[in-house]
Amino acid sequence: MKRQERKLEHLKFSLEIEDRIRHSGFSDISLVHRSTSGIKPSQVDLSVQFLGKRLEAPIMINAITGGHPNTLEINRALAVAARKTGVAMAVGSQKAALEDSRVRETYIVAREENPEGILLANLSATCTPVEAVQAVEMINADGIQVHFNVPQELFMDEGDPDFGMILPRIRELVENVNFPVIAKEVGFGMSGETILDLYRSGVKIMDVGGSGGTNFISIESARRGQSNEEFEDWGIPTAVCLFEGLELGLPVDFIASGGLRTALDIARSLAAGARLAAMARPFLKVLVQGSPQSLVDYIEQLKQGLARYMVMTGARCIGDLTRVPLVITGSTAEWLIRRGVDVNAYARRQK
Repeated sequence: MKRQERKLEHLKFSLEIEDRIRHSGFSDISLVHRSTSGIKPSQVDLSVQFLGKRLEAPIMINAITGGHPNTLEINRALAVAARKTGVAMAVGSQKAALEDSRVRETYIVAREENPEGILLANLSATCTPVEAVQAVEMINADGIQVHFNVPQELFMDEGDPDFGMILPRIRELVENVNFPVIAKEVGFGMSGETILDLYRSGVKIMDVGGSGGTNFISIESARRGQSNEEFEDWGIPTAVCLFEGLELGLPVDFIASGGLRTALDIARSLAAGARLAAMARPFLKVLVQGSPQSLVDYIEQLKQGLARYMVMTGARCIGDLTRVPLVITGSTAEWLIRRGVDVNAYARRQK
């Protein structure tokens, strides 16, 4: 029951604690306006293919919850919104359901409400292949997110700071399952070195989960009634993670998450080269403070906003958006230049 109660505490504090001071880096990214785009809004195609299925837009409701009876209706509403808007969804960590079959329905409901959509299972990066198969089969998932949360484990009373097994477990997992494995950071970002380590371990899809959004150091500290301001700023901004990963030139699909809040953030991340843009807390907040229909309306507004940015940059489809010139400035440019990324190459792109 302790794990189940922790699920509710994570939801509570994720809504109460404001985003950390460090930004996601996307405010340093500018899309170049195209006055002569000549595109009508009706000509814009937001659809993409991912994991062999079609999405109406390259957006994902990222892992939020599950594992306590009180989370069932949240996952139901998230799944209904994903189905109605044609976006992907990931459930929260399913470890609780592997330990207690009575809470399996809090995850299964997501597939019941969205039988044809893209749905991802979720477990720790230290899970075994057997556990991963059980999680995927539980919800008939299209793949599994395995999450990396080293800082969270360090600040969690129940944490397991034995990190030496992470990469060996990832290699074992990729080699022994027949479904996609997506490496997911939980808000502290993936450096180029991390991405290369994961690629060499067989991972081909990575959710960079950069800083700028939900802060699990703050959440775990709040659960203990403590403050750890010294560590509040830890992590790599999401935009930095994305550009560092792309600079490697690997055959990898990237999912941008961590501090994305607007249609412009989504457009920037996709223009940079992300396969999908993912958000969690904004969707949860709209749902909890509004209604299931409010969440559907919110996602449709994000889709409409993305389409408008595509018109203003001359992009008829998401593939065109990845060729729109980008100007990278500020601390993001400064970091990337010192890490060997040619930021000027993005400004010279031609659609």
